[in-house]
Amino acid sequence: MLRASMILALAAVGLSSCGDKAPKAASESASRLLAAALADDRVAFEAEIDRPAVRDDVRRQVAELARSTALEVDGGPSEFALDRMISPDALRVVDASGQRPTQAPTASEVAPLMKVVDKKHVCLRDAEAPEDCLLTFAKGDDPKAGGRWRLVGMKAMDLRIEVASAGG
Repeated sequence: MLRASMILALAAVGLSSCGDKAPKAASESASRLLAAALADDRVAFEAEIDRPAVRDDVRRQVAELARSTALEVDGGPSEFALDRMISPDALRVVDASGQRPTQAPTASEVAPLMKVVDKKHVCLRDAEAPEDCLLTFAKGDDPKAGGRWRLVGMKAMDLRIEVASAGG
């Protein structure tokens, strides 16, 4: 277990040297989202997402997948189907050994996997394929909301997020 954690830590250090460092607030938002998913806390989960933006992103991915398999469905997936795909259950959070962590990852444990996409977007990368974004966060423009970072996109299928666990 210690060896696996050490390997993940070394990989995280290597990943963190690529590109700009993501803002701390974005890592904190990602950490809260993952904590909500682990606890199956739907209220906390909703607080961290921009549901219409995530729904559009998932709809686009499902439509692309359907087209690539020569399957065309009028209107695309239903709102109900999309909403089931955008839930705490959809985020399978694991530690370096592939097990469900006993504690939610902290912002500092998530930070090495965060990548700046542009001024207003960051993504949480796949530990095994760092070029792939699993979750995309955007900084809001609404000053009343404090310019919070919220989830605006997510990988639609087989979403497995590997992070170091505070308990590991």
